[in-house]
Amino acid sequence: MPRAVRIGTRQSILAKVQAVGIRDDLQRRFPDRLFEVDAMQTLGDRDKITALYSFEGKNLWTSELEAKLTAGKIDVIVHCLKDMPTTLPDDCELAVIPARDDPRDALVIKTGLPYNSLQTLPEDAVVGTSSVRRSAQLRRLYPHLRFENLRGNVDTRIAKLDSPDSEYTCMIMSAAGLERMGLQYCISQYLGSKDGGIYHAVGQGALGLEIRKGDTQTLDLLRPLVDEKSTLACLAERALLRKLEGGCTVPIGVETEWMKGDPEGYKLRLRAIVVSLDGKTAVEDMLERVIKTNDEAESFGHEVAEKLVKAGAREILQAIIENRPPKE
Repeated sequence: MPRAVRIGTRQSILAKVQAVGIRDDLQRRFPDRLFEVDAMQTLGDRDKITALYSFEGKNLWTSELEAKLTAGKIDVIVHCLKDMPTTLPDDCELAVIPARDDPRDALVIKTGLPYNSLQTLPEDAVVGTSSVRRSAQLRRLYPHLRFENLRGNVDTRIAKLDSPDSEYTCMIMSAAGLERMGLQYCISQYLGSKDGGIYHAVGQGALGLEIRKGDTQTLDLLRPLVDEKSTLACLAERALLRKLEGGCTVPIGVETEWMKGDPEGYKLRLRAIVVSLDGKTAVEDMLERVIKTNDEAESFGHEVAEKLVKAGAREILQAIIENRPPKE
């Protein structure tokens, strides 16, 4: 009997739900193998107060799990792909991206308040979010709103929002995270560019399965979970972010969409935006291309990034980095 395949993840409820979903899928496909979930707290889980930009590029959600992976204590890590750095350690690799869930952000209104969308929020309504991508885009579209840091697991953030003593009118979260937790009933508005007006994070709504580089046995087990269109779209998004040298703490938003093209096949449309923290300056662009391979997806992402750079994206990002307050 082969030994159990050990699936590592963070200790949050959402992370464990996601890992258990992957475990159950693998168990159905390989009933003769045993799959176990091993959850641990990461730096990002332990510190729920510090603003994300203050960590200065540390891999809050991944580095401690990767240490266990490379030490052979676990065999695969289930990440939210948006939390994975675009450059991984030399001895690790992004093995599989399964089918992506809804990548959009979602608005959750404080229980008992009469609002149902961003457009209906009053002057100085307080939006809870720890994401500079979300707050920068929303400042651009809704300058009358206020933004305050709100971190924690899904249930923690909802509890903070609904506390009678909290200042928050609403909060913004990943729609996929809420739906995976069975909390879709909390969503007042989905926030894609066609409705609420903002672009989502790179990789949002997708999972990334990371393994030790060269671990062909684990890769063979995971390969049936690959979703081709999700993979190509996410690789293009990640390549764009890598080219811009950004991360989860800079305001870069994306949106990808597959469209039926000419006889060549399906076209991938990639929209992207870079916004200053005050929302007053933005660079936005879009390209469409028939994409069939991982290499083509990466090249496509680089091409969109280069268009943004030529339009001034690098200057916006550099100003953000230079003007951040020092760590206390």
